[in-house]
Amino acid sequence: MTDAEWVVVRPLLPVPGWMQGQGGQPEAYCHRAMLDAIGYLVDNGIKWRAMPADFPPWDRVYAFFHRRRDRGLVREFHDRVRGQVRERAGRDALPRAGVIDSQSVKADAVVGAGTRGFDDGKLVNGRKRHVVVDTLGLLLGVMVTAADMGDRAAAHILPEQVAAAHHRLALVWADGGYTGSLIEHCLAAFALVLAIVKRSDNMKGFVVLPKRWIVERLFAHLMRSRHLARDFERRIARAEVMIYWSMAALMTRRPARPHRGPE
Repeated sequence: MTDAEWVVVRPLLPVPGWMQGQGGQPEAYCHRAMLDAIGYLVDNGIKWRAMPADFPPWDRVYAFFHRRRDRGLVREFHDRVRGQVRERAGRDALPRAGVIDSQSVKADAVVGAGTRGFDDGKLVNGRKRHVVVDTLGLLLGVMVTAADMGDRAAAHILPEQVAAAHHRLALVWADGGYTGSLIEHCLAAFALVLAIVKRSDNMKGFVVLPKRWIVERLFAHLMRSRHLARDFERRIARAEVMIYWSMAALMTRRPARPHRGPE
């Protein structure tokens, strides 16, 4: 991180207990060095044990990351950064509209058969990332499943999680894969209006569709990180946390651009 990025990130980090007089031993390594090490791992796709000597020891970085993952601090940090970015872009911290979609990626050999599958549509053997983003393309929620899980089946679970965390969310755009009884289910169960943006039968080749293109920016960013271009995580929970971490790092580097449309 640059000094300017650290100025933004530091106030958003949780304060250790020993600094608040709650006991405990002071940490041996600076949080900035720890965050830089994890960012290097995600961006370059290295193994934990291959951490360069310029960073703290790999086992200390590994322990630092997993303590925060198990306590939900990674997602909490991500949500704080997202709220700040939205406010800088002239939006309310809490979104009112979003876009849902999925991305299938190949899984590494370490991923067990119980959490991987084959996506017949994309011809991908691996996992699928189901995401909901706001109208700025910032992540609101992610759920990683086996690649053979359909979008409609996942949409019975993910919107519930997103609606519980973002109580002002009222409208979600989706593609034709989310049609059917799912529209009525989202309205009745989560008070969410699921608006389907369909592709016209007369369209040929690649065409940018309203609203749906927003989520593709997030997928493009994930594929630029070597650690996320393929799923290397044995556990699904760890794969989801890596996505939150990557998006938090992106938001600290690139301010959101104003975008016309509802929040």
